[in-house]
Amino acid sequence: MSSKYIQIMEGIKEQLANGILHAGSKLPSVRQLSERFSCSKNTVIRAYTELEKEHVIYAVPKSGYYVVNEFQHTKHENEIIDFFSAGPDINVLPYVDFQHCMNQAIEQYKGELFTYSDQQGLYSLRVQLVKYLQNLQVFTQPERLVVVSGSQQALNLFVSMPFPNGKNNILIKQPSYFGIIESINLHQVTTLGIELTMEGIDLDRLEYIFRNNDIKFFYVIPRFHNPLGHSYTNSEKKKIVELAEKYDVYIVEDDFLGDIDPNIKSDPMFSFAPSGRVIYIKSFSKIFLPGLRIASVVLPERMVENFLRYKFTSDFNSSTLSQGALEIYLKSGMFTSHLKKIKELYHRKMQVLQEACELLLPTTTHFSKPTSGFYLTIYLPGNITAKQIVHMLNEQHVYVDDASRMFLPEYKQENLLRLCISQVNENQIKVGVERLAHCITVIDSRKKTYKTKQLFTL
Repeated sequence: MSSKYIQIMEGIKEQLANGILHAGSKLPSVRQLSERFSCSKNTVIRAYTELEKEHVIYAVPKSGYYVVNEFQHTKHENEIIDFFSAGPDINVLPYVDFQHCMNQAIEQYKGELFTYSDQQGLYSLRVQLVKYLQNLQVFTQPERLVVVSGSQQALNLFVSMPFPNGKNNILIKQPSYFGIIESINLHQVTTLGIELTMEGIDLDRLEYIFRNNDIKFFYVIPRFHNPLGHSYTNSEKKKIVELAEKYDVYIVEDDFLGDIDPNIKSDPMFSFAPSGRVIYIKSFSKIFLPGLRIASVVLPERMVENFLRYKFTSDFNSSTLSQGALEIYLKSGMFTSHLKKIKELYHRKMQVLQEACELLLPTTTHFSKPTSGFYLTIYLPGNITAKQIVHMLNEQHVYVDDASRMFLPEYKQENLLRLCISQVNENQIKVGVERLAHCITVIDSRKKTYKTKQLFTL
């Protein structure tokens, strides 16, 4: 038989689940529940304390206990196979550890976290970030580092702000991260594209564009590119940096998944031009807690002041509570432990996905082969569009992403699917690829049948 305090907790949760109690409802007093369950007041207090820890209820001094929000059962949605969502695996998010860090941050900094703070970011956090970035071969100083509200904020600011080279146009790979395309469209900035495949980019073509097209910056995801999963070799990174130096082009390096690279010899582009040719962005959204909205940007000294001016128009400072908690999380070593876990998880999931694609996809398709990361792209037969596959799979509760939105209009391709492994259950990967392969075969067969009928009716 379960303890009385557990019975009390389960009884309250059941009332929440059944809609008897709602957000803001006042709970029975300690005395009332002790009489109802024939137990001591301490037993009731223990039950209420445990529910407070779970953030189900909260106490109001001299008033009683109240419901925080409607209780939600954990959903077992085994019928859904999610290759679409690109956030971190919710099963390995360190909620409890980070809650401790938030509590410690509030205790340590108190009012400092809830007032205006250093626009560049808490100095103590910047010190910790500088130490952490050394593990990624990014060596810098706190004075060159700015804390931003996610990498998307930084990208949006770079699109709109002037650069020291006085140039106006932007170069991005095709396909590329949808967020920067949206910023480009919003600000109506002239943007060129250069084709990227798993074999890389044409460096001669890159040099031609740098030389002739007034390029302000080249946006690069050097490791586990979104959506292809491509990673550059160190020699390719070095060559791109040399070309940027030669033609006075800045590189904006978005290394959002660099932490989980299994190749310990792989370096960021920043390491080949630490003086300021490469602007380095490190986000925590994909590897940690996206709701923190914290990323760091390493800038050339000459750009820091102007960047802060533009950031001021977006927000005065990024969340100081998130910054304080992240500082403690980094300093404690918890983040290093978390990284080890997710590095193994995502590498394993990607291998399972690649094996399933190799085994099950029709020979009329081909797919990218990243060593890790989140993304793998499937190239469909020319007569099939990604939208057709997405629609058919949705009906089977399999969700994939149409990558056509990741192209500039003049480069658009309609036959690319992006699969993300971060939130799909590992044991569902093969089933999902089986359904995907079946859809491709069915649509391909229908089109061939229709084409044959047309020939016979001519």
